[in-house]
Amino acid sequence: MSSTTITDLTETQDVDNVPRPVVALSATMVSKDWEHARHQHRKAQLIYSMRGILNCEIEDGVWIVPPQCAVWIPGDLPHSARGSGETECYCLFIEPDAAPDLPKTCCTISVSPLLRELLLKVAGFPELYALGSREDRLIAALLDELAAAPVEDLHLPMPRDPRLRRLAEMLLANPTDKTPKGNWATRIGMSERSMSRLLLHEIGMSFGRWRRQLHVILALQRLTKGESVQTVALELGYENASGFVTMFRKAVGKPPARYLSDRTTRVESASVPGIRLPDKVSH
Repeated sequence: MSSTTITDLTETQDVDNVPRPVVALSATMVSKDWEHARHQHRKAQLIYSMRGILNCEIEDGVWIVPPQCAVWIPGDLPHSARGSGETECYCLFIEPDAAPDLPKTCCTISVSPLLRELLLKVAGFPELYALGSREDRLIAALLDELAAAPVEDLHLPMPRDPRLRRLAEMLLANPTDKTPKGNWATRIGMSERSMSRLLLHEIGMSFGRWRRQLHVILALQRLTKGESVQTVALELGYENASGFVTMFRKAVGKPPARYLSDRTTRVESASVPGIRLPDKVSH
C-alpha cells in the first residue's frame, strides 16, 4: 500500500462496509501538523504512532499518543484527531465483536515489540484477505496481543459542567499560568470548595492532579520533538528542570529521559534484523 495522509485514510475509504473483521491501512507520513475534524465510524479504531505525537479528543477527554503507543477508539464514538510535527502511524479498523476482551472505552495503550511487528505485517495484507487463511490467523494473534496490551495513563479528562469546561479551556490556552486554585474558582464564579468537589465528581481528579496531567501531555509533545528537559520545564512555568522532573515522575512513574528511552529501546529491539520475537510477550 502507498503512504498517504491521515485525512485520506479516514475519509476516502468506507471502512465500515469492508466485509472483514479487521481493515488495516498503510503508514502515514505527514511533514507538518494536521487535524482531522470530529467524525465517527461503526468499527472501532486503533491508531499506532511510529513517530510523532498524536492527540485524540472525545467529549469527555483528550488522549495523548506518544511514539510506540496507540490510541483505541471504540466504535460509534465521535472523536477528532490531530498530529504534531512530522508523524508516521498505522490505522486498524476493527469490528466491535471481532475478539473478546477488547477495550470498551477510549484509552492509550503501550505497544509491545510483538504487537508492533504484527501491526506492520497486517498493514500489508490485501483488504479482502481470505477468511481462514494465514493472514486471518495472524490478525487473530494481533487481536489477542491487543486485548492483553497494558493501558497507559495518558488521558486528560474533560469536565462537562460549563464552568469547569471554561476552566479547562483557560488552562489549555495558558498552561504556565500559576494562578492559585482559589483565584481560578473566582474566575469561573464558584467557591474553591465547590470547584474542588465538582472536579472530583466529574473527572475523578483534584485540580492539582489534573494540571499535572496536562503538563505531562504538553511536555511529551515537546520532548519528542527534541526539545531539552530544561527548555520544556521553563516553557511550562517551572523554575528549574528538577521541579519538572519530580512532577513528571510523580505523574507517570518514570523521569522524562527514562520514559522516552524505554520507547526508543522498544522500537530498536523490535527492528534489529534477525531478532526472533517470542511467541508471547509478557506485559
